[in-house]
Amino acid sequence: MKRQAISATAALFAIAMAAYGAWVYEGQWGEYGAGPGEFLRTYGVAVAANGNVYAADWGNRRVQYFTSTGSFLGGWYGFIYCGSVDVAPNGNVYAISYDDCRILYFTPTGSRLGSWGSRGSENGEFLFPSGVDVAPNGNVYVCDRLNDRIQYFTSTGSFLGKWGEYGLREGQFDRPGHACVAPNGNVYVSDTGNDRIQYFTAAGSSLGKWGRTGSGEGRFSGPQGIDISPAGEVFVAEAGNDRIQYFTLDGSFLGKFGAPGPRNGEFDKPSDVAYTAADIVYVADTVNSRIQYFRWSEPAVYPTSLGRVKALFK
Repeated sequence: MKRQAISATAALFAIAMAAYGAWVYEGQWGEYGAGPGEFLRTYGVAVAANGNVYAADWGNRRVQYFTSTGSFLGGWYGFIYCGSVDVAPNGNVYAISYDDCRILYFTPTGSRLGSWGSRGSENGEFLFPSGVDVAPNGNVYVCDRLNDRIQYFTSTGSFLGKWGEYGLREGQFDRPGHACVAPNGNVYVSDTGNDRIQYFTAAGSSLGKWGRTGSGEGRFSGPQGIDISPAGEVFVAEAGNDRIQYFTLDGSFLGKFGAPGPRNGEFDKPSDVAYTAADIVYVADTVNSRIQYFRWSEPAVYPTSLGRVKALFK
């Protein structure tokens, strides 16, 4: 789901409140397997307006969907490895069939509506697309991974435009992973091979970037999925460092959570993240073959401390 663009005041509020709360593990579902509710690597996650959670089940070549707490609702096949999933504002579900380089789209319960794409480097062709995201206006953005570019289309697959090429400069990519389109139309892209986030206008004009290789705050190792909260927090699933980091819209570091491992709140190569209006973050914990979810917790603070936060917004 896409989030409302924020004002400068809201951005300051997000920064201030980050010091008084944390994202806390709340639950999970899934395990390694091929049955309902099981996964062979969860490679993508997205949340519909009604709260249902869709997961790209890579190795089982299917999409599964669940209630907000993980009760199995259904699923469907038809992919040669399911690489990413997103839900359009009208509820239709878009997903990537990775090996045959196609975008497929469905009703919310899996009835197929159409598809486009084939292997190649021409307009509307892909070389192993890795991320799909639907803008608030219904346009579909695709990270064309090995062509090192972004392509975008109408909701039914008519080609609209593209940008990017291999390189290190702004507007260039090294294996772009995922994208997220904000309600104002700006497009955030995880430039995976370059260990950074770039963001653009809807047509691809560069607006900025942040990040560099490493494990410190604001650095990345293999950034993948992105989502944006109403408060303007940009969440990034970071596969190489097994964590989620979150930032303001212009890249100021706000916080992080997660660590390597199989226990609650730990990750093994997380590949996607989805924020919901219920203030819950879902994470595709890829190698652990599960979905984990976290809720924002605001611990008790001394009134004088809270007063200092409130004072920023008088």
